[in-house]
Amino acid sequence: MLQNRVDPWGTLRAVPDRGSLMGNRGILHDADKEIVHDWQHKGWVTCLLSFNGIKRVPFSPGNYSELFFLDEATAFAAGHRPCARCQPARNREFKTAWAKANTAAHDSASLTMPELDKSLHADRMEKGVGKKTFQSVIGDLPFGTFFEHNQRAFVKAPRGSLPWSFGGYGQPVPLSATQVVSILTPQSVVSAFSTGFVPRLHASAGD
Repeated sequence: MLQNRVDPWGTLRAVPDRGSLMGNRGILHDADKEIVHDWQHKGWVTCLLSFNGIKRVPFSPGNYSELFFLDEATAFAAGHRPCARCQPARNREFKTAWAKANTAAHDSASLTMPELDKSLHADRMEKGVGKKTFQSVIGDLPFGTFFEHNQRAFVKAPRGSLPWSFGGYGQPVPLSATQVVSILTPQSVVSAFSTGFVPRLHASAGD
């Protein structure tokens, strides 16, 4: 079993659940298909499982390491963003929201993807520490934001605070809106969500 399922902390795990989206961070595996790098470039993307009929063998020599996510909200929490090649419309939508929330000019046209990726990388990773988080109260979070509580990952959804797993979401857990928690979704991405961009959730999240 390959170590290529991504949790909301951005950690790669070996579990049987594949998820609904694929993505990559470059070539992370060696000749034995073992993970030897956390990333190889700053353009962490989220991709469709199928695109142009291309058939891939995961962790093939010389090809990027295929990663899998439960859903788009999980991928955002891990620090990934929509791929411009297989999801051009979604990529543009996110880029527009991110620029509106995080640039002085609010101008997505002049913002390049390498610039966005560089900022996002600084927002998701802290040198010498790993996953970068920040504190907030649950009530201030937009839908689709992931947070950590009692060492578990939750997503804020219309039905409430839903516990995450590789197989889907559980039933809402009653948590106070004033509860201070560690936010897993990068802060600039949360700001983009606040402009009205809504990340897509797995069907287990319900309505």
